[in-house]
Amino acid sequence: MRTRPLKVALLGCGVVGSEVARIMTTHSDDLAARIGAPVELAGVAVRRPDKVRAGIDPSLVTTDATALVKRGDIDVVVEVIGGIEPARTLITTAFEHGASVVSANKALLAQDGAALHAVAEENGRDLYYEAAVAGAIPLIRPLRESLAGDKVNRVLGIVNGTTNFILDKMDSTGAGYQEALDEATALGYAEADPTADVEGFDAAAKAAILAGIAFHTRVRLDDVYREGMTEVTAADFASAKEMGCTIKLLAICERAQDGGSVTARVHPAMIPLSHPLASVRGAYNAVFVESDAAGQLMFYGPGAGGSPTASAVLGDLVAVCRNRLNGAIGPGESAYAALPVSPMGDVVTRYHISLDVADKPGVLAQVATVFAEHGVSIDTVRQQGKDGEASLVVVTHRATDAALSGTVEALRKLDTVRGVASIMRVEGE
Repeated sequence: MRTRPLKVALLGCGVVGSEVARIMTTHSDDLAARIGAPVELAGVAVRRPDKVRAGIDPSLVTTDATALVKRGDIDVVVEVIGGIEPARTLITTAFEHGASVVSANKALLAQDGAALHAVAEENGRDLYYEAAVAGAIPLIRPLRESLAGDKVNRVLGIVNGTTNFILDKMDSTGAGYQEALDEATALGYAEADPTADVEGFDAAAKAAILAGIAFHTRVRLDDVYREGMTEVTAADFASAKEMGCTIKLLAICERAQDGGSVTARVHPAMIPLSHPLASVRGAYNAVFVESDAAGQLMFYGPGAGGSPTASAVLGDLVAVCRNRLNGAIGPGESAYAALPVSPMGDVVTRYHISLDVADKPGVLAQVATVFAEHGVSIDTVRQQGKDGEASLVVVTHRATDAALSGTVEALRKLDTVRGVASIMRVEGE
C-alpha cells in the first residue's frame, strides 16, 4: 500500500457533507485498504466557519473554496453544496488545477453536464456523480458500465422521496394533498418550500441525467417535459383504485420504437398495482430499466438523506481514488448517438380523463364523437349522474399526447361539458 495519502477537499458540510466527513474518518482504515492508499480530508469549504462541526478539525475549515480547489496537492474534490454557482466555477477550477471531482449536484449536471465532462476530459480527470440521482441506489454506474454493452429502451422511475411519501399517504389514508404535504413537512421529508419536489423540478433534473446516460445522447433539463403533482386529488386516487391502479410521480425516459429519437418527461401517472413500482412506499425510490438483452431490472432503496447520499459519494470517491493511483480515468460522457429529443406531443401512452357534464341524453355520443374526430380510441367509459349533473370518466387506448391535447381542447368547447376535472396518463402496462 502506498503510504502518501490521497488528499480530498470537501465543498459543503451540511447534511450530506458532514456525513461524508464522518465516514471518511470512522472508516479510514477500510477505505485505505479498498483504495490501496490512505485518504486524507485536506480541507472543508463552508459558508459559516463558526458553526460547530463534530469530528472535523477546525483548522481544516475555510470560507475560501476557490483557494482550496486551486491547491496543487488536492487529488479529489467532493462537491455537495448544490446549485449552479459557485459550484460550476469551483468544479471547473478543480479540474484545471489537477483534481478529479465527485459531485451530487443534479441541477448543475442536468444543465451543464456536457460542458463539465469536456473540461474533465481536457484535463485528464474524472467526473463521477452517482449521488446525483436516487441517493444510495447504485444506478448511474450500472447504466454507464454494467449495461454498456446492452441497448436500454426505457427508464421508468420514482426518483423523489418527498413526492412518493405524499402520494403514498394520499393513497393509503385517503388524505388530501395539503394534509399529506403537512405531514411530510412535519416529519422532515419536505422542505419549508417544497416547490422543487412537488412541481417536479428535482425529478426532471434526474430524468435528464438518466436519459443522457441510458441513450448516449445529450439531454438537458430544458428537454424534459415536466408536470407537478399539486393537482392530484383524492378523487383521482379513487378512480385509480377502480382501475386497479395507484398514482406515482414518474420520471420516464424512452427510446422511440423506431430508435430514431428519445423523450424524457416527469408527471403524475396511474400505474397498475401489479407493476413493481406500485409497491414502492414512503420516501423510497425505485427505478425500472428495460433493455434488449438484460430485460427488466429494478433498482430500489432510500433515495435521499445524509447517510444514503453519502454512501453513494463515498463509492464514487473510492473509484476515483483507485483511478488516480493507477494513472487512469473512468468512463466520461458518452453522447455518440446524438439522438434528437422529441417533444411531448409525440409521446404515445394511455389516458384517464374525468369530465363534469350535463346529465342528459346525447352527451356521451357528443363526447365520443370528439374523441373519434381526433383519432383517440376509447377503451372504457364510466358515467354517474345526479340532479342534472354527471361525472364521465373516459380511459383511452394508446394515442399521442398531441392528439389527446386536441381532444381535451375540443371537449372544453362543448356546451354539455361543464369542465375537465382531471387528466392523467396511464403508464406501466
